[in-house]
Parts: sequence; structure tokens; C-alpha cells
Amino acid sequence: MNPADGAPRPFLGQGLRFPLEVVGGRLALSRGERKIEEAIRLILGTARGERVMRPELGCGVHDLVFAPGSSATVMRVTDAVRQALVLHEPRIDVLEVGAASPQGTPNLLLIRIAYRIRENNAVSNLVYPYFITEGV
Repeated sequence: MNPADGAPRPFLGQGLRFPLEVVGGRLALSRGERKIEEAIRLILGTARGERVMRPELGCGVHDLVFAPGSSATVMRVTDAVRQALVLHEPRIDVLEVGAASPQGTPNLLLIRIAYRIRENNAVSNLVYPYFITEGV
């Protein structure tokens, strides 16, 4: 918020909540840090070429759905996530991307993303679940 007038900072953005949500008969809005987190989830959940008007938008992890659950695949996933966020989310600096499978679930990768919001230098993180060998 701008201290002078209480308005949201334009750089952080505001818009329809993702996924869409209806509150009180109206589409809900998101702003600020929440909007950035939603944008990150949108980028990671979109396969490259999926959006007709923006075919470059998205993340290459979807090409790895049936890849073997190896350390090489983990490195490819983390690299694809980092590249997608650097290319498509200008409001953040990506500090770290890591991934690990919880014990007992070899087909699940929990992707940990640490990032800094450029507008206010606030550091935040996000864990995104990604399923390898989804069809199994």
C-alpha cells in the first residue's frame, strides 16, 4: 500500500483471483504479494504452447511428466522452473529452486521456490507439488 493514499502498489499488481473465485456474487480480486504467488502457480501449471495467444508462456516441467525419477530429472525440473520464472515473472528475483521427493512417494516432487519481491525486497517461498509418472 502507498502510505499516502492507501492504494495498492501498481507494480505488485491486482486482478482476478486465480483460480477464479466468486465472493458475494462477484469475482474475487487479488492484489500485492498474493497476486504474485498466484502468477507463479499459473506459470508453473501452464505447459509451453498451451496458451494460444501466448505460446511462450509456461514451464517446461510438463515435458517431464513421464521422465524417470532420477537426480537428472530433478535437475531438469528445477532448471525448467527457474527459467520459466525468470522469463515470465518480472516482479521477483528467484533466489533458489530445489526439489525433493517425500519418503514413500517417489512419483511426487515438492518444488521449493525462494524468491524476493523486487518492489519491497520481501523474501517469500512457495512449495509446488509436481507429479512425475502421473499416469502410474
